Amino acid sequence: MLEKGWNPKLPQGSLRKELVEIHPTAASFKDMLEKSRKHAVRCMQDSFAYAKDKWDKSHATPDFKVGDLVLVSITNFNNIKGCINLKDSFARPFGIKALDGENAVEV
Repeated sequence: MLEKGWNPKLPQGSLRKELVEIHPTAASFKDMLEKSRKHAVRCMQDSFAYAKDKWDKSHATPDFKVGDLVLVSITNFNNIKGCINLKDSFARPFGIKALDGENAVEV
């Protein structure tokens, strides 16, 4: 084999299995790294499942139907005259005319 500098991935065919001896410390270090990697993967999967469960509990899709009465929030309306703190937070109940997806309705 010609010397071409540092080759991080030697071809597996160039190494003879009976000549390669692994030091016990290196083998135990590899086992420790593998165990810690598996533990980290399991912890991340548990964390993702927990976060998904918490998100699903707090973000349930509403079950609106056409004809239901809903209140419209006026916190983002910018055409209200007078003191906003004295105004109601919601406009009067409106009937739903049509459903526009899971969370949007036409009133």
